[in-house]
Amino acid sequence: MGANDQQTLKAFLEAEAYDGPSLIIAYSHCIAHGIDMKNGLEQQKLAAQSGVWPLYRYNPDLMDQGKNPLVLDSKDPTLSVKDYAYKENRYRMLLQSDESRAEVLMTEAEANAKTRWELYKQMAAVQYSKPEESQQ
Repeated sequence: MGANDQQTLKAFLEAEAYDGPSLIIAYSHCIAHGIDMKNGLEQQKLAAQSGVWPLYRYNPDLMDQGKNPLVLDSKDPTLSVKDYAYKENRYRMLLQSDESRAEVLMTEAEANAKTRWELYKQMAAVQYSKPEESQQ
């Protein structure tokens, strides 16, 4: 929520306006992450910039307008997962206890974030047309 105030506001407004159940999934820092809580909003921005927590909205009402309901609000990742993750004690602890294993896992996390981001971009690029009215 702290990564982009405008995106957060859009998500809440769209969820409120939708005629049906709505769900907002938001990253929230906590003390268990092992960061200084005064830096929480900055850590949220880093999570989005790394692609670990991309910002997007899914609004089914857009389909009625012939638009893709998936809207990516994040840009391509500009920060490595490592640069985001190792600011948190929960990730640094593994690095300190088993550096080689931590590096393997971090490489996998980086690849996973990139793969997921590319998938989201592909899904957001799908062209939609307005659904036809059912004929009776």
